Amino acid sequence: MANISIIGAGSWGTALALLLHRNGHAVTVWSVIEEEIEMLQTQREHKDKLPGVRLPEDMIFTTDLEAAVNGKDILVLAVPSPYTRSTSQKMASYVKEGQIIVNVAKGIEETTLLTLSQIIEEELPQAEVAVLSGPSHAEEVGRGIPTTIVVGARKKKTAEYLQNIFMNEVFRVYISPDVLGIELGAALKNVVALAAGIADGLGYGDNTKAALITRGIMEIARLGTVMGGRWETFSGLTGIGDLIVTCASMHSRNRRAGILIGKGYTMEEAMEEVKMVVEGVYSAKAAMGLAEKYNVQLPIIEQVNEVLFEGKSAAEAVGSLMLRDKKIENPLIPWEEV
Repeated sequence: MANISIIGAGSWGTALALLLHRNGHAVTVWSVIEEEIEMLQTQREHKDKLPGVRLPEDMIFTTDLEAAVNGKDILVLAVPSPYTRSTSQKMASYVKEGQIIVNVAKGIEETTLLTLSQIIEEELPQAEVAVLSGPSHAEEVGRGIPTTIVVGARKKKTAEYLQNIFMNEVFRVYISPDVLGIELGAALKNVVALAAGIADGLGYGDNTKAALITRGIMEIARLGTVMGGRWETFSGLTGIGDLIVTCASMHSRNRRAGILIGKGYTMEEAMEEVKMVVEGVYSAKAAMGLAEKYNVQLPIIEQVNEVLFEGKSAAEAVGSLMLRDKKIENPLIPWEEV
């Protein structure tokens, strides 16, 4: 049995807390929001973010960050991506040498263009940082619906240890050394999911969705491989797998926000309506910063940025994509000379 703290009591953190408790581990859940912790303590249910999922009586809930961090074998960092750095800074004086931190949020920091694990390593150099990602909506994991994800870590023994900690009969865990590829796939798919939602809001159909998913993973892989990620990662669970589920499911806050934008809402209005952090909005500008840095074309992500931040209409953005210069689908496939 491991002693584990979940740092962040949103839907994903709560679902993972329940999963780990079911696996026989001692689980503490921390949140900075006193009202949230009081609700979890008294009602044993996250009424706002994971309604209907009961939490066990012996699960501990606290606002005391020092108590949540001290003496724990594993810290699961589950705060929304915009708060990864500030939360890591608050944890810095409590985290011990070699303590394992598993980042489960998805995003890229706009000002530095760093992935979340890179931020954690910068703020907590004494920790051993891993990531957990894949097609895994909290609403389904909390209900025990079969799910498959990937743990990424630089050391194989760390990945195998976490694989044993998280895996059970409804939560299958693969391992990978490609931490960068996993995180890039996780962050950038949220931007493409905004585009998929915008297409839904405009009333487009399955043809459009399939095109966005297929060309979207090409954009993600094009940038990701230039940065050092592996193509195999982008064709796997944390690439195409996570992209499919995020573009297709109404559990996806990014798709839901996109639908509203397609219907004419502003970005701010859509985020207010969804009432959760829409990670793709925060990753969109960072993705364009990376595209410029590495000289990579990301036409779908570029159009999402123009809709979000430059006042371009969703219909105009679709037109810009459809009328781009003619292209070869895969320039690496050679033509037979006749």
